[in-house]
Amino acid sequence: MKLLCAPHELAEGQSRGFVVHDQQLVAVRRDGRAYVYRNRCPHRGLTLEWRADDFLDASGSLLQCAHHGALFLIESGECLTGPCAGQALQALECREDTDGIWIKP
Repeated sequence: MKLLCAPHELAEGQSRGFVVHDQQLVAVRRDGRAYVYRNRCPHRGLTLEWRADDFLDASGSLLQCAHHGALFLIESGECLTGPCAGQALQALECREDTDGIWIKP
């Protein structure tokens, strides 16, 4: 497992971008749990954000592709609406303990 960040570096309701082994990732915390996905929209393979660490929609309840407006469930990465509806972000296995949020790259 690879350390992504310390637990306090991903606050509740916050999203952050990371690069691990040349792979762009997005992490988001919801209801106390961290979720990590490849930062790649299934529609055209573009990164989700236009600004650093800006991955959530206006309500803060869904991940959003800034290029095409696709909306994804935080808990599963499933696309609810947009050009890739029915597809999903690629999830990475992660776990969290007092030392950090760990991913399996």
